Amino acid sequence: MPRELEPLVAFHGHYCPGILVGWRAAKLAMGLLDMTRDVDEDMVAVVENDACGVDAIQFVLGCTFGKGNLHFRDYGKHVFTVFRRSDGRGVRLALRPPSRELTREEAARRMLEETDENLFSVGEPRERMPERAALWGSENCALCGERVMETRLRSLPDGRSLCIPCSEGM
Repeated sequence: MPRELEPLVAFHGHYCPGILVGWRAAKLAMGLLDMTRDVDEDMVAVVENDACGVDAIQFVLGCTFGKGNLHFRDYGKHVFTVFRRSDGRGVRLALRPPSRELTREEAARRMLEETDENLFSVGEPRERMPERAALWGSENCALCGERVMETRLRSLPDGRSLCIPCSEGM
């Protein structure tokens, strides 16, 4: 394992082919867009899975759910689209399948040794760049009393507002 991966592995919790997928995708995207790690939400990542590689996308690119510049699409695909807000440029990276079934060790070695061209299909984004995260106020749920973002409250006919779990009877 290359030394530069040690902080990423510590962040993720273990070494696996999945974090290598995200690591390679993040490095490739930064190179193609001529960017360094995000510090002020100029970079936006759209990920199409919730697997290990997304931790690498967060760690390497600096895109996070909390900052609103990491967006999840539940498609189950190893596809990562990265945008640069300053000029709207973006790149879509789709992991190419291996030529045969690989063991875990072989998959990790492939991620470390293959060229970018052999690992990823590179293309234009298939979706528009997500808008900047909106800032919303919070209110208390009328049933449980917990604070809830305004856009997630459900209004009842009697005028009370409930959080989603309370409105669904959970």
